[in-house]
Amino acid sequence: MLTETTTGREIKICCATFYQSDMVRALLGDVFHPGGLALTHRLGDVIELGPADRVLDAACGRGQSAVYLAESFGCHVTGLDYGSENIAAAEAHAAAKGVDCLTDFRQGDAEGLPFDDGLFDAVVSECSFCTFPDKTSAATEMARVLKPGGRLGLTDMTVSGSLPDDIQNLLTWVACVAGAGAPEDYVSILRKAGLTNFTIEDQQDALLEMVTNARRKLLGIELTAALGKLNLGNLNIDEGKQLARQAVQLIEAGRVGYTLIAARKMEREF
Repeated sequence: MLTETTTGREIKICCATFYQSDMVRALLGDVFHPGGLALTHRLGDVIELGPADRVLDAACGRGQSAVYLAESFGCHVTGLDYGSENIAAAEAHAAAKGVDCLTDFRQGDAEGLPFDDGLFDAVVSECSFCTFPDKTSAATEMARVLKPGGRLGLTDMTVSGSLPDDIQNLLTWVACVAGAGAPEDYVSILRKAGLTNFTIEDQQDALLEMVTNARRKLLGIELTAALGKLNLGNLNIDEGKQLARQAVQLIEAGRVGYTLIAARKMEREF
């Protein structure tokens, strides 16, 4: 469980472990963020990716989006993630798709990017900004590695108001939502980091679809376990079903959402 005294490093390890787990892949598939690769493509369109671009995917997970962007837009994508297993999986995925020449992957921390200033034409981050304990540092780092006039594209969880205590105490929800804020909070942080020309799109429907699909899969897992064909170990299906049910209610009430945010780094002043 995450608590008020949990350190930033512990949160990062917790989130990386969560996204590397077999159960998360069973519920969410290979692409963990709402909207899947269709929304990844939309993000690429909004920030106008092209073959000449060098792109950083911050918190790239298992590399699904990085590989897709390289395939679809012909750009070179560097993926960075905190989890070593994710990096190994991303490299294998890129090789299997034949785009290893357009991709490279590194283990590292988005709050202290291991890259030179102004190295990238674009930075993307999907369903990750809300998990960074120090969002100001992460935003500053993303802006730092962008060239003047470079583009930033985020899709992320957003929250309006406080969440119920029982939702806050469920790790599988906390990993995605505990650090989420309103879209205007993200814009404020990014603007202070030197970004401007914002585009904001409500992608709530993508989140609702993902949670609805996860609810269906939970029911399937429960049925398989009831037939004696699956050992759930310590997994509490009832808790998962309660979480999914409450998540739908919060999304439909507008308290939890998903938002696309695009911006540009300010041009160099002369």
